[in-house]
This record gives sequence, C-alpha cells and structure tokens, in this order.
Amino acid sequence: MVQQSSTGMLMLAAALLLMAAPAQAAETKYPNWPSGQWDTVQQLLGGQSVKYDPTKKFGPTQDAPLTPEYKKIHEESMADQAQGGQGNFLDHAKCIPGGMPSMMSVPTMEFIITPETTYISAGSDLRRIFTDGRPWPAEPVPTYQGYAIGRWIDPDGSGTYSVLQAETRYFKGPRAHDATGLPLAFDNQSIFIERFHLDKGNPNLLHDEITTIDHALTRPWSVDKTFRHNPKPYPAFSRVTCMEDTSDIIVGKENYYMSADGYLMPTKKDQPPPDLRYFKPAGK
Repeated sequence: MVQQSSTGMLMLAAALLLMAAPAQAAETKYPNWPSGQWDTVQQLLGGQSVKYDPTKKFGPTQDAPLTPEYKKIHEESMADQAQGGQGNFLDHAKCIPGGMPSMMSVPTMEFIITPETTYISAGSDLRRIFTDGRPWPAEPVPTYQGYAIGRWIDPDGSGTYSVLQAETRYFKGPRAHDATGLPLAFDNQSIFIERFHLDKGNPNLLHDEITTIDHALTRPWSVDKTFRHNPKPYPAFSRVTCMEDTSDIIVGKENYYMSADGYLMPTKKDQPPPDLRYFKPAGK
C-alpha cells in the first residue's frame, strides 16, 4: 500500500483550513441561507444515489485515486455485490451509520446556522460543525461522522459571512465513499476539508466542496457536492430510520434476507446457512 505519513496529512489539512481571509470585524453578520429542505443534486446515471462524486456513475467510474491494495478491495466488494452480497458496504446493511463522507450524499439535507454551531441534518443523522473557536479535543472519541471544527469567513469584505470552512477528523469504521463499498483506509485516519457556500449565480444552490485525505488514496480527492433548495413551504422530511424497515439480517460476515413470512432467505446462489453451533438440533 502506498502510505502517506499521518504528519503529512495533518499538515496539508491544516494548510487548507487556514487558507482564509484576514480576521473579520466583530460586527460581521452570519448568513441568512434559505431555510428548509435542500435536495442533493446529482446525475443518477445508473446505480444507487450514494456516491462521492455526484457528476459520475458510482463504482469504478468515480475514478477514485485508490492505491493498488484498496483498488483490489473495491473490486472484491463489487464482485460480492454482483452475487447478491453487500461487499465492503456490509455494515450499512446492519443499519450502522454510513458516516463521513457517505452521509453527505443522502437525498435531502437541512442546514441550521447558529454562531456557535452549524447543524446539518442528513437523513436520520445530525452532524455538528463547531464554530465557537474551541480546540480539538484532547481525548477524542472516534465516531462514524467524526468531529468537525469550522470557521466562517467573509472573503469579499461584504460584512456578512458567506463561506463556512470545516475540517473533520477522528473516525471509526469501516466506512466507504459510496454504495459499491469504494473504500476508505481501515486505519480510520481520514481527514475531510470542506467549503460550504451559496452559488454566486443562484442563491438556491448550495455547494459543499469536499476533499478526502486518506491512506486508501494516492492523493487528496476533491469533488463539489451541490444541493438545491426545495421551495415547498412544508417539505416532506424523512422520519424513518434504517432499523424500521430493513429486511437484511447479518450473521457473521454473511447477509441474509428476511422474507415476508418471517423466514431467513439466502441472498446469493448456494449461500450456506448460518452457523447454528449454539442451538440444539430441532426435535423430530
């Protein structure tokens, strides 16, 4: 595997985050982005919607700069999915949170801005980007969505903040970029750098310019995720969690399907039944 040092990753992340305008005046206002629902803008182009680059098909055509080791892991993941399995996206079938960056690919978002924290509601997940000047935690607790610290900037000196810069670290996993199991490194040392801002030509478009820095990649990988404001006064936010309607049953590293009549079904041809070593044989 082509390794980049963790020190190098952190230095690059810090440099990207600190590329900001000079210190803002105390009276600078926070932006008044349109409230309500923001819909993910992407070209489906076949396949599922959970993908890192919204302008390309998911899977190999995402053109991820994977190392040879992680390219092989992705190929094996897609091969397993072609046979009915879940591949490297197995934990998602367990309803374990997708985390970063896949949580930024769900169909709808809501952005709630306060001076101390910007909240991003992504499906059933709530993400917090702290903008209150706090340092990184001394003893961070790794999570699937990580820990995010950001700062607002006013790059054109208008008197209103217009760009939110954020950096997210401290993960657990496994996690993936997309639904094909396009992998992130299993060491969970990912760093994500983001710039959120409204489109200059269309205030109803919101950009999330996001860069992944990860040991599964040969270089940082950047894409522009966009969201379109939903003009409906009462949009239909999802109130359903994964656990409410999943029919996937994971036993060990195998996923099975729960049929409508409540019985376990295979998902792949010639799939063996689960190991029943802790059960007594059924009486005749």
